[in-house]
Amino acid sequence: MRKHIGPLILIFIFISIAWIILGGVITTRTHSQDIKLKQTVSHLWGTVQRQQAPYVYYQTKEEKRVTTVHGSETIIERKIITTNHPINIEESNIKVDLRLEHRKKGLLWYSTYKVVFHGKYTILNKSLENRDIFFEYTFPTIEGVYDNFSLLVAGKKVKDLKPIAGTILKKLNLDPGKEKEIEIAYESQGMDEWWYIFGGGVSHIQNFKLSMVTDFDEIDFPENSISPTKKEKRDKGWELTWKYSDLISGIQIGMVMPQRVNPGPFVSRVTFFAPISLFLFLVLMFIIATLKGIKIHPMNYFFVSAAFFSFHLLLAYLADHIDIHLSLVIASLVSIFLVISYMRLVIGMRFAFLETGISQLVYLVLFSYTFFLTGYTGLSITILCIVTLFVLMQLTGKIDWENQFNR
Repeated sequence: MRKHIGPLILIFIFISIAWIILGGVITTRTHSQDIKLKQTVSHLWGTVQRQQAPYVYYQTKEEKRVTTVHGSETIIERKIITTNHPINIEESNIKVDLRLEHRKKGLLWYSTYKVVFHGKYTILNKSLENRDIFFEYTFPTIEGVYDNFSLLVAGKKVKDLKPIAGTILKKLNLDPGKEKEIEIAYESQGMDEWWYIFGGGVSHIQNFKLSMVTDFDEIDFPENSISPTKKEKRDKGWELTWKYSDLISGIQIGMVMPQRVNPGPFVSRVTFFAPISLFLFLVLMFIIATLKGIKIHPMNYFFVSAAFFSFHLLLAYLADHIDIHLSLVIASLVSIFLVISYMRLVIGMRFAFLETGISQLVYLVLFSYTFFLTGYTGLSITILCIVTLFVLMQLTGKIDWENQFNR
């Protein structure tokens, strides 16, 4: 017994180094692909969309004397200085429809989406004089694609739109106390997140309502965003509402698109944690063999450990081509077949199927599946280790270890 412990430790270290190398290769490959592929997907589909609230203002012009000194000469000029004075939007009624469409490139899934936007804004002239009021609309991103775009003023569609530097400027003439309704509508697409930005810094928002409909259930709100004031579950997805009568805030409205399990990062995490699963398996097999008086040579342990490694090696390259769940099933069946068919020759059919097969199913397959439990992986592994410790303590509680090692 004692002479087998040293070789077992060397086998464990050797296989663990192989896993570290494999995990490093997968991580490097995934990272290099992400840099290249994310840029490709963003060009084809779009980036994060940040829809800013329209900037509304009126202008005043003032003639000022400007003095300029050139050497010994002083020049006095009269210039017209134009100043923009922001105006709060009287009422905002916005509808957003988000439709998730994941896209896969290489080892990675990207959370792409389609968005249908419709914003209705009421502009009011609160002054006592007729004014030209400017309505400045900025597109979410210059690189985006905006289909069926329309701008309506008082229900009439504005033609011959000329965007300049990603913005559209419309001048309105309003009498005192009069208001006009402006509508913006378009269909577009983006990736990862969608935002509605009230403005830079702290903004004052009046009579605001934004209704968002999603076709996905896993809703999440990014950091520095406001939670909805109302949530209503639909057959598929949610209807979320942000409604404020008089709000002062520097926080915006945002939505994070649900992420699919990415094969690359998933396989690399499973691979880096594989030594834990092999350690638990080897210890359990060693104790069972000791209790039953079965002689298992270190070379037998080496081949079983190599079959464990084959699981992660096959999984890493299968995930490039087929679904990650199917890849995991195929890799599990191959590895279990290798171990059972081998241990059947070494010891016998019963030991190969029961002790070895069940232990491999728990410590290799189920151990790997815990990485699908986002947020609970660490807890699941901890529970598995504690249960294994309990089983080992119960099995070995009456063993005289001194006589066992001497023998």
